[in-house]
Amino acid sequence: MTAPIKLYRNPLSGHCHRVELFLSILGQPVEFIDLDMGNGAHLKPDYLALHPFGQVPAIDDNGTAVWDSTAILVYLARKYDKSGRWMPEEKAVEIQQWLSIASHLLANGPAAARLVTVFGANVDHERAKTIAHRLFEGLDKELAGRAFLTGDEATIADIAFYAYTAHAPEGEVSLEPYANIRAWLKRVEALDGFVPMPKTAVGLAA
Repeated sequence: MTAPIKLYRNPLSGHCHRVELFLSILGQPVEFIDLDMGNGAHLKPDYLALHPFGQVPAIDDNGTAVWDSTAILVYLARKYDKSGRWMPEEKAVEIQQWLSIASHLLANGPAAARLVTVFGANVDHERAKTIAHRLFEGLDKELAGRAFLTGDEATIADIAFYAYTAHAPEGEVSLEPYANIRAWLKRVEALDGFVPMPKTAVGLAA
């Protein structure tokens, strides 16, 4: 029997939740390894051998190490999604566009704003909130008339965007102005295998 995929994570990280969510949707067995980052577990030599930059998440798939959350999503889709639903070839460019935005505007906007309130990060909170609203204004328009980011079916693009969008109020970024985003979040949450990320009672979610 194949051993479960080891997922090294912080349970409150949206980057880690992307991977947890997709593994659950795919029905892949997983072993969670929660790193005590406050005590520098992510900087120990054994973890740096998996992820040279000492960040989370990383996975160990029976000897194959993969790091960076969007790269892990691509890896899992290519290896374990035999249907091709989650990363269809005809939508590869669209999906890559959204993954790039997830690594840029999503990371520097709602994710960064949440870093301030949840983790006490030394980040320009007002700038992060401004970026978040710029992103959500565009995202809300893109979701008008479509169920998911690239069309009628969910892909790894939706998985990459879910956590930091759903938890944006924790970073003091309201989702009230964005009806299409709020409807899309409900559709993601209705997917078979959906698992939530723990909520933190801070910001607008307090």
